[in-house]
Amino acid sequence: MVNFKKLADKAKDAVDKRGGTDALKGDANQLEDIAKGKGSLKDKAMAAKDALKEPGSGKKPGGGQGGLKAAPESTPEAKERHGGGPAGG
Repeated sequence: MVNFKKLADKAKDAVDKRGGTDALKGDANQLEDIAKGKGSLKDKAMAAKDALKEPGSGKKPGGGQGGLKAAPESTPEAKERHGGGPAGG
């Protein structure tokens, strides 16, 4: 008999290990872009293999890049534009 709870727990652990559901969606979007892109089947397979080596490194749903980045307001350039940087005053 199949232990569905154990199977579900393993699936959840695998998703968490790859960075959670947002990373999983990003990986899926990246694979979709590769599949729809130009190139031979061999090139697409190699690109997909490389893309999946680093979990969650693809585009997030909605077009943003994966990974953690500073909020736009906290960058030095943004502070200067809003008068909070060294040259802004």
